[in-house]
Amino acid sequence: MKIYWLAFWIIVLDQITKWMVKHWMNLHDSIPLIGTTVQLTYLENPGMAFGIRFFETHPFWGRWFFSIVSILASIGLIWYIYRMRHERWMYRVSLALILGGAVGNLIDRVTFGRVVDFMDVDIPDLFGMQRWPVFNVADSSVVLGMIVMSAFVMFTKHGKEQVQADEEETQTMIGTKKEMAE
Repeated sequence: MKIYWLAFWIIVLDQITKWMVKHWMNLHDSIPLIGTTVQLTYLENPGMAFGIRFFETHPFWGRWFFSIVSILASIGLIWYIYRMRHERWMYRVSLALILGGAVGNLIDRVTFGRVVDFMDVDIPDLFGMQRWPVFNVADSSVVLGMIVMSAFVMFTKHGKEQVQADEEETQTMIGTKKEMAE
């Protein structure tokens, strides 16, 4: 299916940009692009998205737990994209964007135990933060995929119908499980 190519090229772009940062910058270095508002800052994130850290020093939970969760989520997305192969193009694009970002960061986590981040943007006083957390191409892809998916669901009739059908299917599955338990 052609939609998997979008995920593939996101992974390639993500890995190339991370390779460039790792080889051309020193850890914690910053290169201003637009003053200090937009800069490249090389960081390595051992935690989750946006630098959220849980169990970072634990040998299993720190590295492998997030890797296993990412692997399972990626497998689930591959299967779901295949299942949705007849859905509207915009919905499938959103899933491919999310998949490409998830796999891009998964590669870093499995290979290095940390995710390379480098895009550093100053968003003055947003949520009381001085700067937005440093991110990468994969993170951007996941966020863009979620925005596209949200727009699809909220602003298209087909998206609203799909959400309603999914809810009905879930309720049917829950009802079947309850009947089987009784």
